[in-house]
Amino acid sequence: IDYYATVKNFPFQDKQSWQNEREMFSTPGMKHENLLRYIGAEKRGSNLETEFWLITEFHERGSLTDFLKGNAVSWSDLCHISETMACGLAYLHEDVPRSKGEGPKPAIAHRDFKSKNVMLKGDLSAVLGDLGLAVRFEPGKPPGDTHGQVGTRRYMAPEVLEGAINFQRDSFLRIDMYAMGLVLWELVSRCKAADGPVDEYMLPFEEEIGQHPSLDVFVRRVQGLAQMCETIEECWDHDAEARLSAGCVEERISQIRRLMSATTSDCLLSTVTSLTNVDLPPKESSI
Repeated sequence: IDYYATVKNFPFQDKQSWQNEREMFSTPGMKHENLLRYIGAEKRGSNLETEFWLITEFHERGSLTDFLKGNAVSWSDLCHISETMACGLAYLHEDVPRSKGEGPKPAIAHRDFKSKNVMLKGDLSAVLGDLGLAVRFEPGKPPGDTHGQVGTRRYMAPEVLEGAINFQRDSFLRIDMYAMGLVLWELVSRCKAADGPVDEYMLPFEEEIGQHPSLDVFVRRVQGLAQMCETIEECWDHDAEARLSAGCVEERISQIRRLMSATTSDCLLSTVTSLTNVDLPPKESSI
């Protein structure tokens, strides 16, 4: 065995979440370098004392939330984390034909995408975990329990908060993309590519920074981050149908990385002549 394992413990009342996560990880085609490696599941104890264990690969760096609390990121790190995170979500969202004796893999919506559910490998590659609320979309089959307001309120898309979800596959994938926009904002807010101090880590919409924190302070002197901000805005567009797909985000970040590598060795520019301020999208409800 070339990896360490961690056990996620579900109390009796969370049995449904355990069952769902186990089923999602057991779906054909779910082995991917940017998805958490599933090892197994066990049931321990009996009656109300029962515990449900989910055993997955352990990542010493922990979650993206914890990492950003203790570390600012370089431009290169930001691109690498963002690109691998988008790659994982794009694969999760994808219908994959039968291959390697498995499959086909259906499209899966995460439904609780946030920085806490993104783990980091030693090289800062992202892996997505916590599929307890995820839902599969298999051709010819109902998607299962797709009731509305699930997930973490802070990361909920406007249509979720407003109770106006269209219960179709693409609608759920777009909800994930809104949350990805917020996670990208968290990354950008901790980037040290520009000169000057990096602010303390904050969750999206944290009270201390108000409802409309601007990205301008983070990106004024870095051209690549200006383009990253455009991508973020298109992820959290209020119009769900206008949001980017995870695959498009992955491709955009790859292009930005190549562009910056070609134009400057250390990715720093003294000034950016045109830069659009990017505010967190307004939330009408409390978070």
